[in-house]
Amino acid sequence: MISSLTGQVQSLGLNTAVINVNGFGMLINATPHTLSGLRLNEEATVHTSMVVREDSMALYGFASADEREVFEVLTSVSGIGPRTGLAILAVHTPEDVRIAANSKDTAAFTKVSGIGPKGASRIVLELNGKLVPTGAQTSGTGPAPAAAGVWESQVIEALTGLGWTEKDAKSTLSKLVKASPEVVETGNVSEILRAALRSMTTGTRAR
Repeated sequence: MISSLTGQVQSLGLNTAVINVNGFGMLINATPHTLSGLRLNEEATVHTSMVVREDSMALYGFASADEREVFEVLTSVSGIGPRTGLAILAVHTPEDVRIAANSKDTAAFTKVSGIGPKGASRIVLELNGKLVPTGAQTSGTGPAPAAAGVWESQVIEALTGLGWTEKDAKSTLSKLVKASPEVVETGNVSEILRAALRSMTTGTRAR
């Protein structure tokens, strides 16, 4: 089992990165939060979880061992695969997930694209007792801000990767710029993405 990788970042996408470890390019799938903390051609360490299936084998990378632990607990839930696990961690911090599971906050999980009320209820039921809040800070601990003008394309790509249309993603960002300029001005991809997802899920419920 590969539990971590250390090497030079060879390429970056919004959902994946390639880390060169002793000449081997290791592809990892990760959240925008984790990927935005990596820098091309610089050395990085990511904590990893390997998911092996009959027809595939994939690595999932995380900025911390804590994030990996929550991912592995999430994917132990019936019907929650790696992609949905990443989607949950794209919207919520590990501590937010613990708090939502512990308080049986199904609404927190329905904010994630692809998770409905029934799925959220199942998640809360199966996570009962498995995730306990640690008291860790739940916001303000994200990676360094992206360069001006870079975050928009990154957030749009992340949103489409999570199941939203490009049209909806662009529309939401336009509204976010007007409604929450203080969030947008940070350039923090993770925080902007979370704000956009909150806006999109609120709009979906309103319709």
